[in-house]
Amino acid sequence: MKTLIVDDEPIARRVLREELELLPDVAVVGEAADGHEALQQIAKLKPDLVFLDLQMPVIGGFEVVRRLEGRSLPVVVIVTAFDQHAIQAFEAGAIDYLLKPIRRERLEKAVERARKLRSRPRAVAENIARIASAPDEGQASLGRRIVGKSGAEYFLLDPKDVLAFQAEGELVWIVTAKHRFLAAQSLRTVEARLEKSQFQRVHRNAIVNVNHVRKMSPMTSQRWLLTLTNQQELIVSKRQAHNIRSILQW
Repeated sequence: MKTLIVDDEPIARRVLREELELLPDVAVVGEAADGHEALQQIAKLKPDLVFLDLQMPVIGGFEVVRRLEGRSLPVVVIVTAFDQHAIQAFEAGAIDYLLKPIRRERLEKAVERARKLRSRPRAVAENIARIASAPDEGQASLGRRIVGKSGAEYFLLDPKDVLAFQAEGELVWIVTAKHRFLAAQSLRTVEARLEKSQFQRVHRNAIVNVNHVRKMSPMTSQRWLLTLTNQQELIVSKRQAHNIRSILQW
């Protein structure tokens, strides 16, 4: 596995590199001393595995994860000297976390878990999305990333870029300005995880991002036709008509 080490402490990077080089099938392809450099290296080297320190200047570890994008996402293992951050990362869904100083047996276990996860791209994407949703120290919460599938690839989508969710039979589509992605959950599960003030159910088969509603046209006294910013039209059912009030308020 191509591996990247991200830590602002040179000694910590050197120690971790020396330990990783003793493990079979692990190739350390690069190092980064801060979050900005980490994002550049990840985009350039496309590592399979990233050991990521949380406490770094300028851009911290959690923010690095939130900014990850592209078709090939790495497995992330959190590295920290602080128990509270390790617990936070673990509860957020990180595949693993390592406390400094790193013990050899824990490192081997983390690499083995990462190797197993790497063969499941959907699980990697969902893992990254959960880590990205973890609150930073002193910050209550942050918006979740949405995992969408296109072909055999998985993408992390920012909620603000999603125009709507549409169900077609058992399939749920994530609609963006130019593409459609397949969602991994049912529409009901998607709705439970969304920010209520931004997304509203308008039909049993549709949820819209109210920030992307361009026009509302009355069809009858209880039915509306919504036009989204990509010109797509959706009908608001009678049952969900009351949700329109929240869109009209400004």
